[in-house]
Amino acid sequence: MAKKKSPAKKVAKKVAKKTTSKKSAPKKKVKLLSGENPQIAKGEGNAPVQAYIKAIPGWKKDVAKRVDEIVSETIPEVKKAVKWNSPFYGVENGIWFLSMHCFNNYVKLTFFKGSYLSPIPSGTSKVKDVRYLDIREGELDEKQLEKWVLQAAALPGEKL
Repeated sequence: MAKKKSPAKKVAKKVAKKTTSKKSAPKKKVKLLSGENPQIAKGEGNAPVQAYIKAIPGWKKDVAKRVDEIVSETIPEVKKAVKWNSPFYGVENGIWFLSMHCFNNYVKLTFFKGSYLSPIPSGTSKVKDVRYLDIREGELDEKQLEKWVLQAAALPGEKL
């Protein structure tokens, strides 16, 4: 007569089989929206922002990564989030001074109180205080961006 396995051994065998025989699930490819802007689920913190940057194709990834590094180095306590498929940066939770978005030929930075910056970024908006900076390949002025980030972080941000 064959010995029956105890219930604990059966469970242990099933768990071992599941954890050792299963192949790791393939990573889900991020969908790119118009302008090759990554579709990233909204979320608070650094992780969703890094997922956004990682999903950007080509030279725009390097620009976005460098923008994120400049903001993080300039404002060490910066708050981050992804909303509407764009990274947002602020000094208080839910209060933002800057966002970033990818388009076909450039990365657009939105300074929510950009009309108060010196010099004022060149891109105008229908919204009175908003100013844009379109960064094309090879055009990132890191020193100027750092100055704008310092100024923008010191201003009251936008609750969005």
